[in-house]
Amino acid sequence: MSQELATTSYALLGLLAFGDGLTGYELKQRADNTLRFYWVSPAMSQVYTELTRLEQLALVKMNTERRGLRTTRRYHLTDAGSTALREWLARPPAEFPILKHPVALRLLMGHLIDPGMRRSMLDAYLQSLAQRRIELQAVRDSLGDEPAVRFPAMVADWGLDYYESERAMVTELRRRLEGE
Repeated sequence: MSQELATTSYALLGLLAFGDGLTGYELKQRADNTLRFYWVSPAMSQVYTELTRLEQLALVKMNTERRGLRTTRRYHLTDAGSTALREWLARPPAEFPILKHPVALRLLMGHLIDPGMRRSMLDAYLQSLAQRRIELQAVRDSLGDEPAVRFPAMVADWGLDYYESERAMVTELRRRLEGE
């Protein structure tokens, strides 16, 4: 492919690779329900911008459905889109992932706030982490053990293990703040 795509474009192509035609709205919902656990879920405007670009590059095809006064646009992966996605998947990742963690950044400067605020920050994060884990567990449960979603299930398992590891690390950090 002569024009390099943004990672978001490849992520959207990947979401379309499951074979069902999706509207931009449905694609955004799928991204919100999957990508947000390990990647950035694109904004609605970004989804439509990328879909337009992908259509211009003939990587997706739009089909229009009319029902009464309503027109629905469904996007499907083309053969060229599938090829571009497979070529991207075959390349090694560009770089090691960067941890961009707002709680870690704030704890780095923890000496500037009182001990109670440090503990409260970690307690609130542990609560958020528990909620996110519940949400991801629901996604994992919905996937089951169907061969068609084997790889999304593996990524969900990876995410659940990550959240458990994160919980253990933050619990230990919280313990180290006791007695301040």
